[in-house]
Amino acid sequence: EPVKEGNYLGKLVAVPKEILDNRKAVLAEYTGSENKHIYVDLSKQTLYAYEDNHLVYTFLVSSGKWYPTPTGDFNIWIKVRYTKMSGGNPAIHTYYYLPNVPYVMFFSNDQIAQSRGFSLHGTYWHDNFGHPMSHGCVNMRTADAETLYYWTNPKVLANTTYASKEDQGTTITIYGEAPKE
Repeated sequence: EPVKEGNYLGKLVAVPKEILDNRKAVLAEYTGSENKHIYVDLSKQTLYAYEDNHLVYTFLVSSGKWYPTPTGDFNIWIKVRYTKMSGGNPAIHTYYYLPNVPYVMFFSNDQIAQSRGFSLHGTYWHDNFGHPMSHGCVNMRTADAETLYYWTNPKVLANTTYASKEDQGTTITIYGEAPKE
């Protein structure tokens, strides 16, 4: 039976039904262009997506509050339709257990290993975008994350899609410093 609630900072949160249903998405937004680049400005808590040097999407995000979002140039190495995320520390009220986190785009580089688990992903447990709220990931509205998930490389082929030499992951540049809130 699917898990129907999670825990975020000591509060129970409902997992939306549409995430549990694992709907089949339409791939209409995917253009196949290799000239895509995502920029995340931590100081403005905003993500900008460019294709062929043209701005195509702008989204408010929430970056790391309890653990900093890393800065630098990264590539998406795997895309997962949904996954469980957990961590933090109950003693200092930063614990989270979140099943079915949607539209997850994990990123890494030579300094930030894949095992660190940093990603862009949909968020159902808060709606405070534009302010740091995460444990290091880049939180997005679920609809925005879905758009980006199907727009970025590698092209989605299944619930889990790895980047390859033939279909490399979109580059993500993260810069600036998150506001101290």
